[in-house]
Amino acid sequence: MATTSVFSSVRSSKVRPWGRCSKYIRQQRTRLYIIWRCTILLLCWHDSTN
Repeated sequence: MATTSVFSSVRSSKVRPWGRCSKYIRQQRTRLYIIWRCTILLLCWHDSTN
């Protein structure tokens, strides 16, 4: 019984940093997507005004 609690605590401590890293990567992807969409929108709007 004691060994299972040790393994679960080790496993949970290793998962947490990856979860933070995954969250950071997701936020960066979202920001890049928003910037990309705004750039495309501005380029298309600029082309249509000419």
